[in-house]
Amino acid sequence: MSTINLTPAQHSLIEVAAGCADRAIRWPVNLRGGARTKVIAALIEAGVAENRKGTLVVTDAGMRAVGIEPKAARKPAPAREPETAKRARRAKAAGAPRKMREGSKQAQLIEMLKRPEGATIAEIADAFGWQPHTVRGAIAGALKKKLGLDVTSEKIDGRGRVYKIVG
Repeated sequence: MSTINLTPAQHSLIEVAAGCADRAIRWPVNLRGGARTKVIAALIEAGVAENRKGTLVVTDAGMRAVGIEPKAARKPAPAREPETAKRARRAKAAGAPRKMREGSKQAQLIEMLKRPEGATIAEIADAFGWQPHTVRGAIAGALKKKLGLDVTSEKIDGRGRVYKIVG
């Protein structure tokens, strides 16, 4: 069996790509233009890489050239779901509504918005020490999107825009 002579840069590129599930070569930002073209041509000519639909991919021979057995590299690690995503998925599947801690700022915000008079951005910002953009983000993100609450707003003379939770 003949040995393949690789430059240190080629060896590094092949070794990094061999550790990835897709075996695609990731190019450093400082390897551009003609230099990259020469490296590509040399890797393909040596048989350690091949072009697959526009992506340079390490071959089995390339993996052996850097001392990695091809079958071991082809076996990708199973993808793990983050624990918080698992809990959210389970709760959603069970049809359980999201629980809210009592006394949290989110709970206090909901109580302010459930009052008959509602609350303005300025009132909420003063109550919690938040910036106005944080209040708007909490209403749009946490209350409307995540909790699915129906938050309405109306302009009231002398008070400004007032937000309320309907229902």
